[in-house]
Amino acid sequence: MPYVEQEKKIFAQGLFDVSTTALERVGTIRTLDDGRKFAYAKNGAVALVAGKLCQSAAPVANHLNIAVAAAAAVDDSTITVTLGATAASVNDYQNGFLHTNDAAGEGFIYKVKSHPAANASASLVLTLYDKVRFALTTASEATLTKHPEKDVILCPTTLTSQPIGVPVVDVAIDNFFWIQGAGPCAVLTDGVVVVGETVVASNGVAGAVEDFVPGTSLSAIVGSVLRVNADTEYSLINLAIHGF
Repeated sequence: MPYVEQEKKIFAQGLFDVSTTALERVGTIRTLDDGRKFAYAKNGAVALVAGKLCQSAAPVANHLNIAVAAAAAVDDSTITVTLGATAASVNDYQNGFLHTNDAAGEGFIYKVKSHPAANASASLVLTLYDKVRFALTTASEATLTKHPEKDVILCPTTLTSQPIGVPVVDVAIDNFFWIQGAGPCAVLTDGVVVVGETVVASNGVAGAVEDFVPGTSLSAIVGSVLRVNADTEYSLINLAIHGF
């Protein structure tokens, strides 16, 4: 399937449905006329609960700053890398990204179309949607990143990736669903929040939001408060997560 650069209007999966198979491309954006926006996402290895903030999958340290295993010429449609000491399953990085971070060809990003499985410390051939735009050598280095909406997890109290949105239904392990990233959404509240003020991912309760404290809060901003409810309840948050 080629890039889909325009906004899609017809969807195979209902907004509040959950599917064991992918019915849309992960990352597809869905916009409602009331300002709410959703992205098509795949859950990770732990079930999710409606109303709790989620983040992208934590990056794999051994898939960062890895060597390009074979030279790649301009207009090639594959890049081969040597993994660190962590294996990759088939299509772990499908629809995700490879970016070149050092040496020849540095500073470019490529979208991954597919790849086979590879053992730890083995070579991995990644087929791209893009073509190579600057020749790579075996001195080049690259980093692999899953699509932000693939294998999402509940936000821990110390973030290991960016907040990505809030499920509006309960989601079983490895299922596909629509995750909300913009507009009014009921979200678990930690502590006291104030109408009109900004909230961030909580550093005390996984999956919750808390009041933003200038000079103190370190977590990413996820929105502002529309309607206050009590600590441990679900307040109405106007989500404004980066990327939506």
